Amino acid sequence: MNLAVSARALTKTFQNGGVHALRGVDLDIRYGEMTLLVGPSGCGKTTLLCVIAGLLDKTDGEVTMLGQRIADQSARDRVAFRRRHVGFVFQQFNLLPALTAAENVAVPLIAAGHKREPAVKQGVELLARLGMAERATALPRELSGGQQQRVALARAVIHQPSLIICDEPTSALDAVTGQQVMQLLTEVSLREDRAVVVVTHDSRIFDFADTIAHMEDGRVERVVPHGAPARRVATPT
Repeated sequence: MNLAVSARALTKTFQNGGVHALRGVDLDIRYGEMTLLVGPSGCGKTTLLCVIAGLLDKTDGEVTMLGQRIADQSARDRVAFRRRHVGFVFQQFNLLPALTAAENVAVPLIAAGHKREPAVKQGVELLARLGMAERATALPRELSGGQQQRVALARAVIHQPSLIICDEPTSALDAVTGQQVMQLLTEVSLREDRAVVVVTHDSRIFDFADTIAHMEDGRVERVVPHGAPARRVATPT
């Protein structure tokens, strides 16, 4: 089975045992697919993402990401591994306000040791693919919410990561812009050697999913193949 992520009996407890955020999660995330994690607020979706990515330590169970047992790595090695292999798209964009759009996109490359000028040039080229060529030199405060999300998306994929993790990427966007962002995410992210995981409350984007994992009270209650109907009929922008 071609798995990007495999979690078995995964648990996470906070506050000296007082809060059980994950209660024995089993989940497989496959290469070449977009998996949505859905469920009510507080059910453990974001905690699960953070444990998968090694941002939080698990309490018990096993998780393998891209063939690696992240829990066995040192904190320094985890950071280096994520820098090379994982891209993040955050709900609040987290763009650096003093950098232009292209410079923000180039940050992962510069952090990985690439020279600044060619890295920024790659950022400009990727933004052009996302319809942002004329906004490459704009600062974040000069961009709309949808434009900022495109910059965040470009930043997440510019270093060709194998796993892309998105936390509520459309929650602050109107319906049309949200659909555009999901289509762009699909076009620049999904390949046979890459997997995309999206935490969302936004039922408007469910049709972009190959698989939907429904969470409740710290558990994955069911995993439903969805077939990505929106992607089958969407026209590239």
